[in-house]
Amino acid sequence: MKKLLIILAVAVSATLLFYAFNTYIYDEKQGDQTPALSHKDASYVIDGRTITLKDGVSEIEAVPGSASKIVTRYFGNEVRHDLNEDGKEDVVFLLTQETGGSGTFYYVVAALDTPEGYVGSQGLLLGDRIAPQTTELSQNPNHKNVIVVNYADRNPGESFATQPSAGKSIWLKLDPKIMQFGEVVQNFEGEADPSRMTLTMKTWTWISTLYNDDRMVSPKMAKAFTLTFNDQGTFSATTDCNGVGGKYTVKGDKISFHEMVSTLMSCMDSQEGEFTKMLSEVQSYHFTSKGELILNLKFDSGSVVFK
Repeated sequence: MKKLLIILAVAVSATLLFYAFNTYIYDEKQGDQTPALSHKDASYVIDGRTITLKDGVSEIEAVPGSASKIVTRYFGNEVRHDLNEDGKEDVVFLLTQETGGSGTFYYVVAALDTPEGYVGSQGLLLGDRIAPQTTELSQNPNHKNVIVVNYADRNPGESFATQPSAGKSIWLKLDPKIMQFGEVVQNFEGEADPSRMTLTMKTWTWISTLYNDDRMVSPKMAKAFTLTFNDQGTFSATTDCNGVGGKYTVKGDKISFHEMVSTLMSCMDSQEGEFTKMLSEVQSYHFTSKGELILNLKFDSGSVVFK
């Protein structure tokens, strides 16, 4: 009887240990799947490596078995805004990362507030040992959900011993589908260098034409008229009706368009004829500090503005 009781006690103990162990394993797995309730506890991808913050900090081995650590920290400069337009407030902020050397690398990240918890983005590198200033939502009405990060960096050739003094700004927009930031190209208003601008640098959009009799013509259909220069001496254009193509010749600041052809669609009230006539009468060009391409018409009869 005594022997039977001992066997029974061992069996009960083994059963309890088995359930305790399985409960522990289950809780551990559940813990791994617990939604991040704060952006300071979410996971982010930094240089291809997934970093999971806990209370805003992550420390992992640089190499398995190494004493060297990769330390990632919440820095701040938060902007709260609904980035994916789901009615919930998301967060954009800066992280720093130290990889065991002397560098401190700054990244922009975003965390979307989802029903499954906060989901972190890939980090976009700003630079090493920069001086962050402000992070803000762009006030430009054409910049929907665009984040502006302002910071100071060093001028080319300056060592890291030099205090960052060159002001920089970057305009970023998150793609919620792939959780990556893309840089938003700025217009050139007040910030272009005409000496560095080229005809082939972009697709130009016709803004207006001013004639020397003070008559101004502008496109009735905004952004319909574009002009693209190719390196091989050919160009293509779009209008409010047909596509146009042909050749152009440049000598110094002189330019001419020739051998122009277009598709044959007929459109009521189209400005295509006037647009192609302008091109045929162009004799020179120049750029402005506003990022504009100016095509000057023959006999100083007027100028065509593209941007």
